[in-house]
Amino acid sequence: MAVRSPLINVMVNAAYKAARGLVRDFGEVEQLQVSRKGVADFVSTADLKAEKVLKQELGKARPRFSFLMEESGATAAAAGGEQEPEGRWIVDPLDGTTNFLHGIPHFCISIGVEKAGEIVAGVIYEPVRDELFWAEKGAGAFLNDRRLRVSGRRNLNEALFATGIPFAGRPGHEKLLTEMAAVMKVSSGIRRFGAAALDLAYVAAGRYDGYWETGLNPWDIAAGIVIVKEAGGFVTTISGTGDPLDSGDILAANRELHAPLGKIVREA
Repeated sequence: MAVRSPLINVMVNAAYKAARGLVRDFGEVEQLQVSRKGVADFVSTADLKAEKVLKQELGKARPRFSFLMEESGATAAAAGGEQEPEGRWIVDPLDGTTNFLHGIPHFCISIGVEKAGEIVAGVIYEPVRDELFWAEKGAGAFLNDRRLRVSGRRNLNEALFATGIPFAGRPGHEKLLTEMAAVMKVSSGIRRFGAAALDLAYVAAGRYDGYWETGLNPWDIAAGIVIVKEAGGFVTTISGTGDPLDSGDILAANRELHAPLGKIVREA
């Protein structure tokens, strides 16, 4: 039985509470699809409601932590005045918004904790399948109560990789298509499921052998970074220098495939 620290318990309880509203709203979205009227507005309200619950729950439990959230941006700690915050919550209340909007049951809540510039804990909760991915620095990574390890595959031709495609109007489409063509040539396939946090969780669980993407925000990847690392995986930027949280690009894979995947993506 995995023992969760008080910090992880705070994160898990907040995620469960926010997820109840998301699941309810997701049921409504599936009904709304028929009418097509106001679905996008409904989803952005669902997103905001989930963020409000998370902010309330996390802030109450750790008033000396500041926030970086998708909808409300950066906010100071509730307590502590001029003092440095004790940590920072980096939160995406609904990762996989486009899936949610289309009634596709592949979305999650992502909560990361940063202390002294390092991500030290993460929780990713996928409420439809009730899958809770969590990790704390030095304590391992888990799916519900089962220990997670990245996959043991060594050969590119057996490996399954994931990536994300930039939204319409954002730069990088042509570049990504070139990268995908190069990776598809040597691997057993690529998946594009539309939720960066879950892509990282799936690498940690050994479902994917690796994942790369550019143009990301800190809240997309903060929790996933520590979960992959604690599951024995490697996480860097695509170039191998700098911090994925700052650069917005990421390469995560098991120990054997991290370098070869990076080389293919860079050379493409």
